[in-house]
Amino acid sequence: MTTLLYTHASFGRHEVPPGHVEHPGRYAAVEKALAGEDFAALERRAPPRATADQIERVHPERFRQVVEDNAPAEGLAQFDADTFMGPSSLDAALRAAGGACAGVDAIYAGEADNAFIAARPPGHHAEPERAMGFCFFNSAAIAAVHARTHGAKRVAVLDFDVHHGNGTEAAFWHDENAFYASSHEWPQYPGTGRASDRGAFDNIANAPLAAGEDGDAFRRAWGERLLPALADFGPDFIVISAGFDAHAADPLGGLRLAEDDFVWATREIMGVARDKAGGRVISLLEGGYDLDALGRSAAAHVKALMEG
Repeated sequence: MTTLLYTHASFGRHEVPPGHVEHPGRYAAVEKALAGEDFAALERRAPPRATADQIERVHPERFRQVVEDNAPAEGLAQFDADTFMGPSSLDAALRAAGGACAGVDAIYAGEADNAFIAARPPGHHAEPERAMGFCFFNSAAIAAVHARTHGAKRVAVLDFDVHHGNGTEAAFWHDENAFYASSHEWPQYPGTGRASDRGAFDNIANAPLAAGEDGDAFRRAWGERLLPALADFGPDFIVISAGFDAHAADPLGGLRLAEDDFVWATREIMGVARDKAGGRVISLLEGGYDLDALGRSAAAHVKALMEG
């Protein structure tokens, strides 16, 4: 089992204001967690920048241009109350999406079984024409749609971040050959992700969880609702939006998950991938804001990817 790890110094340079929770220490924590002997078998690669064509499969040209035009040469540009871009941020956002697409390419080329993109900024809140929630480009959706250039007809994004990926849902809502499933705390930012929201083609599956719910509720949500819906959809390629802020230690969430819950979810998703998608999976870092919990959770997740 070959697992690729995409990392780049720009992920640690993406600037935010002092005190912001989505800070460069997050990338450092993941890098440190994946530097041990247990991860010596990872094949490490530098992500390229996403091309305009890759981004515009999800985001219209006018939006891409607005993001690029507002990238500052110095200081910070602000897109909403908590979404900031500094001089290194555009490069990081482009490499996050580009690394995800490169992971797809490598899997179809037979160079790897799966991949993890240890990127910041995250992406799952970025709607087709709106940057928000720390996110500029929706790397998960971009990667999933990119798989279609290799012949994938039905693509899926699975999201276990504590926050609902409104951007991915919006990108996929009217696409009958794209599937999005999410477990998330409800109510929580950004206020989307009701269980009744099903997409134009019954291609959206949401499993809201209440603050205080633990791994048992999380596993029931995936085991009884989301994974069966994924299997029924029959994906050719799977992308994981791997947010670790549902961990009990996280300051932004109220769920009570532990590392073992992320391992369980990873293994279950990979089982469906083997049955339905030829084992084709990539995973992208989304949230996770307690540095110790983030490092441990990311390491456990990547170890599960490596074990197949």
